[in-house]
Amino acid sequence: MRLLLPALSFLLIAAAADPNHEYLKSIEIWRTTQERTLKSDTGWLNVAGLFWLKEGVNRAGMDPASDIVLPAGPRKSGVFTRHGNSVTYRGADGQETPLRPNRDIVGIGRLKLFVIVRGEKIGLRMRDPESKMLREFSGLKWYPIKPEARIVAKFVAQPKKIRVPNVLGQNNEEAAPGYAEFTWQGHPVRLYPVREENRLFFIFRDQTSAHGTYGAGRFLYADLPANGTVILDFNKAENPPCAFTPFATCPLPPKENRLPFAVETGERDYGHH
Repeated sequence: MRLLLPALSFLLIAAAADPNHEYLKSIEIWRTTQERTLKSDTGWLNVAGLFWLKEGVNRAGMDPASDIVLPAGPRKSGVFTRHGNSVTYRGADGQETPLRPNRDIVGIGRLKLFVIVRGEKIGLRMRDPESKMLREFSGLKWYPIKPEARIVAKFVAQPKKIRVPNVLGQNNEEAAPGYAEFTWQGHPVRLYPVREENRLFFIFRDQTSAHGTYGAGRFLYADLPANGTVILDFNKAENPPCAFTPFATCPLPPKENRLPFAVETGERDYGHH
């Protein structure tokens, strides 16, 4: 035991002396939380279906003749009816229930379905706790943590509209509250976010996209600016949901956020599909 104490003391002193020790630990905890969230009941790995609704009646069930063919549940599992922008569900009890987008859930056996709206398209997203993506999940992959990738950027509050495409081929005009300005390995950079609740949401693509990271690009979230600056931590650059399920409707990087150099930090390509 006496032989071990000096070695242990040395490790404790070394950890205390390393100014990056707590930061590295915080990123490891954040990454563990990301994986846990992905595998949770509300994570993307159990999103196993997306059904776009036609106007009028959409019959659901395991019956191959159904408009919405489900992998589990009764042969006939009820009716989803779309009238313009509204959707109702009628189950075995015959009661018609209105469904609010992203709020009201219809349970059919082990499956959970809820309404999503994407422009003029209205659909049902399905969660399945026995999804193939969840069963075959092999863990997230990351670049080594680089403390220098945590950047205090200047934030220029110069609002403008940016065009944000998505995987459905839609283009949405979004309000950017300004842009973050900084230098990355000698390259001057401007990144435009949109505001998502009480944080900034950056969608970007760089020269690692499809060459080590997810081909469509990555996401980065940041706290709102304070005193003219914003902290961008590229060790937390993450894959969009489309990296894990084909049933997500991910936004794609606007042209302003397509970088002509590599950002070798954050999450690497999962490579599942």
